[in-house]
Amino acid sequence: MGHSLGLGWFILLIVVMNTEAQKRPPLNITAQCLGNVMRVDVGPLGGNLMKITAIMNNTAIPLTPSLASQCGISVKIDLLGNALIYASLQNCFVHNVDDKEFTTALHLRLHGNQLFEDEVYQVVKTCRYTPWAFREIICDHNYMEVSVKRAAADDYGLPAYSDHDLVFALQKRPIDAGYIITTVVFFTPEERIMKATEAHQRGYGVGNTPTRVILRSSKSALATYTQTVAGVPMKVFKTSTIFEKQWLTARVDAVAACPVLDGHSVSFTPTMITWRLPQRIDPLMSSGRVQLLEVYLGINGQRLDPTQMPAKLSADDSYIIVQIPVGADGGYFKSHIQGNRYLLSYTIEPMLELFWTEDGEDTRYKVLFPITTPLLSLNLQVFDETVPKQQVFKLVLGHFAPDVALMNISFPSEVLTIAQCHARGFNIREQLSPNSSLKVFTLEVPFKDPAVLQSRGMGFIVYSLHLTFGFLVLNEFAPFSHMTYLEATLEDRVPPSVSGSCDYQNFYVLVKHGTSHFNFQTMVGKRLLTPGLAQQYGYMENGTHFNLVVPFAAPDVEFEAITPTSIRTRIDVILKDPESNVPISDFSMACNFFSPLTECYPNGTITTLAVKLESVPSLNPSELTLLDPTCGPVYSDDRYAYFVFTASSCGTTRRFLPNAMLYENDISVPHDLETQSTSDSEEAEFALKVSCYYDLNTTHAVSFHTRPRRSEPYAENAKGQLQVAMRLSLDDSFREFYRLEDSPIMKYLQQPLYFEVELMSATNQVSLELENCWDGVGGQNLISFNISLKLVQYPSHFKRFEVQMFAFTENEEDLSPQVFVHCDVVICDSRNPLGGICNGQCSDPEYRKGKRHISEEQSSKSFVTFGPVIMS
Repeated sequence: MGHSLGLGWFILLIVVMNTEAQKRPPLNITAQCLGNVMRVDVGPLGGNLMKITAIMNNTAIPLTPSLASQCGISVKIDLLGNALIYASLQNCFVHNVDDKEFTTALHLRLHGNQLFEDEVYQVVKTCRYTPWAFREIICDHNYMEVSVKRAAADDYGLPAYSDHDLVFALQKRPIDAGYIITTVVFFTPEERIMKATEAHQRGYGVGNTPTRVILRSSKSALATYTQTVAGVPMKVFKTSTIFEKQWLTARVDAVAACPVLDGHSVSFTPTMITWRLPQRIDPLMSSGRVQLLEVYLGINGQRLDPTQMPAKLSADDSYIIVQIPVGADGGYFKSHIQGNRYLLSYTIEPMLELFWTEDGEDTRYKVLFPITTPLLSLNLQVFDETVPKQQVFKLVLGHFAPDVALMNISFPSEVLTIAQCHARGFNIREQLSPNSSLKVFTLEVPFKDPAVLQSRGMGFIVYSLHLTFGFLVLNEFAPFSHMTYLEATLEDRVPPSVSGSCDYQNFYVLVKHGTSHFNFQTMVGKRLLTPGLAQQYGYMENGTHFNLVVPFAAPDVEFEAITPTSIRTRIDVILKDPESNVPISDFSMACNFFSPLTECYPNGTITTLAVKLESVPSLNPSELTLLDPTCGPVYSDDRYAYFVFTASSCGTTRRFLPNAMLYENDISVPHDLETQSTSDSEEAEFALKVSCYYDLNTTHAVSFHTRPRRSEPYAENAKGQLQVAMRLSLDDSFREFYRLEDSPIMKYLQQPLYFEVELMSATNQVSLELENCWDGVGGQNLISFNISLKLVQYPSHFKRFEVQMFAFTENEEDLSPQVFVHCDVVICDSRNPLGGICNGQCSDPEYRKGKRHISEEQSSKSFVTFGPVIMS
């Protein structure tokens, strides 16, 4: 703003970089009346050229720089491509109605870009201005204007005469019986007389309106001279205009004085601009009877509200003083590069309006005064905002004018464009600095990026980052760079970690402690690993890590999926900071465990286990039934439902296949519960198919070879003792048992009892079988079933069964509150079992009458009793 660009100074040239654009964005154009000046805001131009044409009587007149200063029009363009057009209300092309309404029409043509067609925008603005002072003076950067009130036209017999005559070869037109301007006397300060036509040809504006005479000159014209006023140099334009009519002559005197930008009128500090304007401008004032009535401060031609003024206005005995902070709103910064040094200048255009009276005549004085600071050496600063714990370098680099673009960043081994930096995971932003029109660039680089160098010391790691930023000043395409170095130190700490594996029945979890000073808690599933839970999972610690062994069906394991032959379960282990509750490490592992859920026994009994999956969290296993809704689980908890039924009950269906018979049943939620649940509920989606295949005809081919017997077989007699124990488990896990000193044990009716019988201190060549289990009160047989014995060394040495407490209905007066549980135990030779119970057959009913005989060489029978149990 305020710098001449030669003959085309009102045209802005910016190279358009976007070759894909097909339609130029529309211009934002506004026009407003600012006293005796009209201002048009245009922009942004978006890299296009703008040519201004004035419209007068439907004729387009291209506006050249010389014609603009002669006719009272100026154009200023800032670095962002925004243009300000100022036009005096008494410009050459205005349509003037009685010196009250002033209409100016301009055409703005955008061109110079081959991608688009030229576009023309029309600006028409009408301003009303009636409080004309006797004398009005405008000082703009390219012209000086003074208009003086003259006598009415009837006094001279004058019609209105306007400067638009200039644009028609300055030919005189006949004026009916009136005065015409014939001569202009310029004082430089010597007298210099010119004919009106010569003055027009030399670029001076001379004209009149219905009530005023207008004189206008560029500040560099020969008719202007410099005069120092109170130490401030001013350009002075002083004239006398001669009107003639036959032998009559009239004369109108006019003078304008405008300040010149130099070290006497404006002074600078790195943060403040001070502008001094003399209170008494001698060329404009001829007596001591001057009274200053009004003073207004403005920016870009518009008055400022005193409460929102970015500048400070004051006065002393000699000067009106304006102080403007460098960087105030309304101005702009421009970048300059000298030997890779980054420099700034700041430009702003303040306005002063003075209104005074002298000997009964008033003067309105307006100065539009563009000011550009000397080059400011601004040391670029790097603000290191890195927090080492976050393991990201963070910096802020500034401050820059808006015309600077960041093009690339160089590292010791590579140069990356900004697009490549973003793709690499760097966070680069451009933002305005707080309370400033300057901007800063922010950059974030993770410690783990290859550009970050690492070096280790005793217990710490040093991260370092060498950077060179490559910049470009856009309007001048001037490159420059800035180097910086960042460093951060972190304690060399290795966080705890979790890993694991699994086999056919367990998860094996390994937790490494990491380096010292790490305090963490371990979550297994949804539970905190307490000492009790750790003991349950076989916790083992060696100083650097600890191990857990978690069974695949443990309560803290999630069931993900089931198949006829396996269960897929998952264990989640999370290590978290106990203070912030933020996870330090998390681990999840899923494995398939081969464990058939359904077992089909030769006697037609079918057992199956329904497992609650993670995908149906609200399922209640106790509500599951077979096809016959009256057949529910014999045992259930919040994770399992265990069913025992026969192939001929509970709605089991039968199908004949070519070589087998198929029995099928379904486990699901009963229909009445499905209808009560909400739509799309998980329970309604649960279904499990139970299938058992029984061979119809099975033939096995056996091959053998005979050889002569070398000796006759014989039996070697021996003696020994086999010990059998019966005990009661605390629950169905059979991990903890009641002790003898706990007797008698109190249980409630219908509460299950879990019994285990073990053959102790024996080899794997014998097996233990139970029969004729009954209680000590009524002698009734007890219902029993085998429970998984996978975790014991010799499964054939164990038998487990479940009994629910019950009450008797006969001879209640003879009932004892204590119950003893009895079982007959048969020890069989597992290599050569005889018939009966040793071969898995039903018990011989005759045995209970004392008629069954079993060879003592092949089996041994004993009797075990557990009790007493108190029923309540």
